[in-house]
Amino acid sequence: MRNSTCLLQPSLATTVALPVIYSFLFPAGSFGNILAAWIFSRQAPTKRTQHIYLVNLVTANLLICCTMPFLAAYFARGYQWPYESVLCRMVNHLGTLIMHISMYVTIIILCSTALSQYATLKKNSDTQYSQAFNETFNRCVLQKFRQPKFAKYFCIIIWIMVLCITVIAITYNVQSMATEEFRRCYNLRVEADEFSTKMAASLATACFFLSFMMVLWSYCSLTRHLSKIQKNTCIGEKHLIYRTVKRNILVIQMILIICFLPYHIFRPIFYVLLTNSDCPMLNYLVEIKNFLTCVAVAKSSLDPVIILLPDKTFKKSLYGLFTKSTAEHHKREAGIFSERTLKM
Repeated sequence: MRNSTCLLQPSLATTVALPVIYSFLFPAGSFGNILAAWIFSRQAPTKRTQHIYLVNLVTANLLICCTMPFLAAYFARGYQWPYESVLCRMVNHLGTLIMHISMYVTIIILCSTALSQYATLKKNSDTQYSQAFNETFNRCVLQKFRQPKFAKYFCIIIWIMVLCITVIAITYNVQSMATEEFRRCYNLRVEADEFSTKMAASLATACFFLSFMMVLWSYCSLTRHLSKIQKNTCIGEKHLIYRTVKRNILVIQMILIICFLPYHIFRPIFYVLLTNSDCPMLNYLVEIKNFLTCVAVAKSSLDPVIILLPDKTFKKSLYGLFTKSTAEHHKREAGIFSERTLKM
């Protein structure tokens, strides 16, 4: 890289704002996702396709939350760490590896969740609606996303594929950087990556936009169908489920737009502008990339609210746990009161 001699000078936005944000996101995301994982393990039925996707989503969120303390420490003190230090290696290799794997597993699972709900409606919809689509695609591809067995194997394959691509890219990057000497952990080669990581990033960006377009397609198709129903007949109780699924797909679409789209639009621009030899400009580009990454990572802390709470089974399980604990508390207090009364 021609501009590898440029020394990055992080601003207060990087050394103060980012560590504070990650410090707030870590406890909030950890608590929400641990609570969700506990409820799923004890209450929610795991054989439903929807909950297979949600369990994998919660797992990916927890892994991202585990990297937040390391990211906070890196942005707060990374410019002071020696590159050969253990902390620097842990953050740049292990932390980055876990974060990117979990991020793209999350994106693919969000897309799978939307397609699963959309496929369920397609199967239960009327004949006129079914005839408007390619039945071969519906039967061979789309309906697979609503099958629990397919969902399990699909999630396993996604984890393995994303893991392999990320490990290969980072391993190659580590070997190439071992031939050069760096004084500080926070440097341009670490932030800008090497050729192999750029190739992996290109594949990941393509994967994101494919997932984004699939969710957008399912939302637009469902919206068109609802508008046809409203023109011809009144939407009865049978069709209220369409609105619920439309809302859920819209939530997933908004997550992709707000949290992930800015990051994936900027990343190709970032790599193109890296050829510039203007060091101050490179500093700004790196800081913009890091803040957009923070926005994408923040999604894992918001999932228990925006993804899990709309799920009826999850809400019932959560409500049941609290009402059960409250009932046991009142029962215990009544028992203590009875014992005291008998003694008197």
